[in-house]
Amino acid sequence: MAEKSTLMVRQIRSANRRPETQAATLRGLGLGKIRRTRTLEDTPAVRGMIRAVQNLVEIVEESGK
Repeated sequence: MAEKSTLMVRQIRSANRRPETQAATLRGLGLGKIRRTRTLEDTPAVRGMIRAVQNLVEIVEESGK
């Protein structure tokens, strides 16, 4: 069975003084506090969410297919 690729994402900036849509996107990614890290499945939907808050998060690690 093929191993799914994953992304490790870390929040590096606060959602304070940001549009509510960006705060909601962070919550959707499972983030909410600075330096919190989540491992997420690498899908187009998750990539789009990361792109929407790219100024608040960083991709720490990508594990391949």
